[in-house]
Amino acid sequence: MDTITCSIDDHGIATLSIAIRDQPVNVLSAAFRCDLREAIERVASDPAVRGAILTSAKSTFIAGADLKDPEFARTLSGKDERTLEARLAHMRSFGDTLRRMETSGKPFAVAINGSALGGGFEICLACQYRVIVDAPGVKVGLPEVTLGLMPAAGGTQRVPRLLGIAKALPLLLQGKALSAADAVAVGLIDATAPAERLIEMCRDWILSNPDASQPWDRTGFTVPGGTSSDTPEVAELLLVTTKNLEQTTHRNYPGPLAILSAVDAGTQRSIDAGLDIEIGLALDLWSRPGAGNMMRTLFINKSWLDKFPKRPGHVTRQPLTRIGIVGAGVMGAGIAQAAAKAGIVVTLLDRDLEAAQRGKATCAKSLARAVERQASTREKADALLARIHPTDKYSDFSDCSIVVEAVFENRDVKAAVITASEAVLPTTAIFASNTSTLPITSLARHSERPDRFIGLHFFSPVDRMPLVEVIRGEATSDETLAIALDLVAAMRKTPIVVNDGRGFFTSRCFGAMSNEAAALLEAGIDPALIEQAALGAGMPVAPLTLSDIMGADLSLRVDDQARADLGSAYVETPGIRVRRRLALEHGRKGKAAGGGFYDYAPDGSRQLWAGLAEIWPVAARQPALDDVKKAMLFSQSLEAVRALDEGVLEDPVEGDVGSVIGWGFPAYTGGVFSLIDTYGSAHFAAECARLAKMFGPRFAPPAGLVAKAQANAAFVEARL
Repeated sequence: MDTITCSIDDHGIATLSIAIRDQPVNVLSAAFRCDLREAIERVASDPAVRGAILTSAKSTFIAGADLKDPEFARTLSGKDERTLEARLAHMRSFGDTLRRMETSGKPFAVAINGSALGGGFEICLACQYRVIVDAPGVKVGLPEVTLGLMPAAGGTQRVPRLLGIAKALPLLLQGKALSAADAVAVGLIDATAPAERLIEMCRDWILSNPDASQPWDRTGFTVPGGTSSDTPEVAELLLVTTKNLEQTTHRNYPGPLAILSAVDAGTQRSIDAGLDIEIGLALDLWSRPGAGNMMRTLFINKSWLDKFPKRPGHVTRQPLTRIGIVGAGVMGAGIAQAAAKAGIVVTLLDRDLEAAQRGKATCAKSLARAVERQASTREKADALLARIHPTDKYSDFSDCSIVVEAVFENRDVKAAVITASEAVLPTTAIFASNTSTLPITSLARHSERPDRFIGLHFFSPVDRMPLVEVIRGEATSDETLAIALDLVAAMRKTPIVVNDGRGFFTSRCFGAMSNEAAALLEAGIDPALIEQAALGAGMPVAPLTLSDIMGADLSLRVDDQARADLGSAYVETPGIRVRRRLALEHGRKGKAAGGGFYDYAPDGSRQLWAGLAEIWPVAARQPALDDVKKAMLFSQSLEAVRALDEGVLEDPVEGDVGSVIGWGFPAYTGGVFSLIDTYGSAHFAAECARLAKMFGPRFAPPAGLVAKAQANAAFVEARL
């Protein structure tokens, strides 16, 4: 066998060691699946073999699916010419192998010496005994739901039979990976052990349990806690969970509902019948475009970007030991915490020492919450905080290799920070602006070394948001880009590299939804319909709600700067026009100011402000909900195409990943460009033309979309 080596000891116990060639980690390749089936048959049929131990010859057990599997290519392309029977047989074969293992009549134990995820963990669940290495960073879990899929090799059947439905549902529906200790505590794993004792413990267990079987294969087995057919509490739990999922997913994500159906229906039947139910539901999900979209964007293309393909290879990597940050507000403190977590010493500067110390205190509160929920330890938190040094003196930047400014979106303020920082920085240091809107090239005019000037647009909250938008100015050098990307890599963030332009890529595309909501409001569309459509389309926060959360001050300040910069070329957007009128004429600046588009009650409830109808009367005839949903999503995709046409964005892959993990564009679409590809460029362009007649010329297809439509071509490909 090419992927499994087999050795048999003096006790007749076989050790099956997994090692996939030409892969840094073990994956569920086609060759491995064949070898596993053969290895299990050898163990089952050889009378000299008493049982078997599965383990890995690599640092992980099995990381999950094989990206080079032809099945992925079929799903990502949305084209699968095989018959339904052939597809079903292919998907069922792996589950049948695992079922053969647990019913072979011989005990199988697994020595989990590293992370086991997805199908890799389903292998572990099919073994009668599971022991895991007691080491930091080792995770087990079934994350398929996060990619629009569901477990398809027994996960939805074995987990509830081990834990009971109530404990199983959060693990299956959230796709959360568990640490070794947590997996043992919940009951998915039998024990932890040091690496050198894993095999020994498995061997001892096999010798003590020669006739081992799975609980669900024993006469009289019942699911712990009962099923919906025999336990009212479980039936109520499943009903409530279904309603909650429908409300939160708006049925855009069928994976959680399919998992729920598999658990409910499967646990009321035998394990074999349950496995049949699971595979049928999994095949349905696998056939939907959302699964391919999510796998391509969140699994394949994000992984490609995490390898930093745009880092100039000829630039030597230099260790980043100390950076400076100007501005100790929420954003600056977040960047400081992320850098300190990466082991970098941070000099955190603000206008006075007290303000800088408040920034460090913000980090301390964030870390205290992490310690409380056991996401960190007190020792790690203290060590991280010790690397953050508040100051009010620019001279403390003298040994920094990078300075990141995170101050107000005001050109004069930023210019003063640039001048003061460069006066003390080493000539080899680079300066990065965290601006979300101001062109980097124009800010670099305040710099004595524009070639060492770049934009690093972080997203709030920095500790949870994985994206960094890296903006090259006209003079930004390759070396500066490389150093900036090295900082992003150290922080374990995902970068997209874009060219300069007002709002860059993310701010202008994200702002397109707010502008569209404002344009619709001005046109007489019911604000409740606008909000409902955005949420129904899959946006995490509706546009008028978001506007209230952000408040008017920031958006108006940014617009004031744009007016000053652009002069006669300035064009007021619907979003600003509506915001100015609401805030300046009616004193409604947002939630923090007491009210904006919504009225807020002391008990936390809210309702749309009745005065909106007086300013923007609601039209007697309203568009269909589906058309308003399209307006919410299409407006963002069209702006992305314009950014691509203008050269701000160079690669649609970056646009897709950036939109999903940066501002929450619905993951089921795959991103702003994959949404177009899902419709088909020609169909999408035709829909835009229809919306242009309905809502206005802003929906007219831009040149890049027209070209794709004429060629019937897609924007995005999987970067395998």
